[in-house]
Amino acid sequence: MAHPLVPVPTPETQPYWDGVAAGELRLPRCEDCTTVYFPPSPVCPNCTSRTIAWITASGDASLYSYVIHQRPSKLWNADGPMSVALVALAEGPMVLSTVIGCPQTPEALVLDMPLRATFTPFDEIKVLAFVPAEEQS
Repeated sequence: MAHPLVPVPTPETQPYWDGVAAGELRLPRCEDCTTVYFPPSPVCPNCTSRTIAWITASGDASLYSYVIHQRPSKLWNADGPMSVALVALAEGPMVLSTVIGCPQTPEALVLDMPLRATFTPFDEIKVLAFVPAEEQS
């Protein structure tokens, strides 16, 4: 049986998950109004156009907000505290993810800190996470 937290791609989200598997952050972009948005949808949330294309995002981001779970669910296979972060992407949208590669403390997780997208293994797939930009080589 599959892990209960492993997402099941839909036709609308498949390009995103294909990008994750390839190590790329792919986002939908409206061809009519140029809005880049997330989560994926076949309809632009800004102008309701159905003319959507997928772009490869830069991976640059900043920390907008977060909470630290001191005892994350055992389903996440995390040994200690784990952040749940609202991350502002350079392209405009915000995504809910986690910040890894640094202590999970308020001193380390500073609002507006520059982040960089990374992809980390989770069960049989990879998932989007972020690392402090200065930590990425």
